[in-house]
Amino acid sequence: MARLERLTVYPVKGLDGIDLEATTVLEGGTLAHDREFALFDTDGEVINGKRTERVHDLRTDFDPETTELAVSVAGDAAGTDEEGTATATGVTVDTDAQFDLGDAADRERAADWFGDYFGEELTLERDRTLGYVDRREMGPSVISTATLEAVADWFDDLTVESVRRRMRANVEVDGVEPFWEDRFVGDDAPAFEIDGVRLEGVTPCGRCVVPTRDPETGEPDSEFRRRFVEKREETFPDWADEGAFDHYYTLMLIARVPAEDRGTSLEVGDPVRVLDGD
Repeated sequence: MARLERLTVYPVKGLDGIDLEATTVLEGGTLAHDREFALFDTDGEVINGKRTERVHDLRTDFDPETTELAVSVAGDAAGTDEEGTATATGVTVDTDAQFDLGDAADRERAADWFGDYFGEELTLERDRTLGYVDRREMGPSVISTATLEAVADWFDDLTVESVRRRMRANVEVDGVEPFWEDRFVGDDAPAFEIDGVRLEGVTPCGRCVVPTRDPETGEPDSEFRRRFVEKREETFPDWADEGAFDHYYTLMLIARVPAEDRGTSLEVGDPVRVLDGD
């Protein structure tokens, strides 16, 4: 039986995700705590993995109940010394820090820490109604466990967990075939529901540079994209609408939750059902 296997949100855009047992669909159509915070430079541009591979040297954890963010710099990433500080972009920062992101003053302190780490002046902004998702008119990203397993099999040295971290989906569905999520875009595409909460496919997710890097080290794989595109074309499902895809460097579904289903909750273990002929 198809079921909701995993819920993952990314509290600070570009940084590590956290797995939740349950979460709420916000009135803006996204999931609570997903990209709730984001770092911006003085030109209003966001700091994320597309912009700098240095995000991969950071490890973060976030507690939704206390809004506490714990952040650390990987030990060999920035010249850690015996006092527990790291030299990053010519500035010394603590290798371990904690901030209450629910407190405006502490958010400023966090922005200063990240500014020192990235070597530029930053602000840390918060949006509790929608979050700083890339596609602000859309909703959660969806992928199947079988898809992650299939992609891991394309590469000799990738694990399912590594692929999961590279793709950064919100909703993972188990008990379905690989590339199950591809069926929800294109002409006459069905919708699906998770325990009565309707999700409609909007667009396949074209990928950026982030999946080509090792999520632990940021080390790029110059062959990743070529191999990915080759295998994606080779295994593209016959039942998917190929015309809905601009290219084969695409994986994951960006979905929309209709307004009438917002404010509801999703929980790991919820049944998933395709709404054929809807």
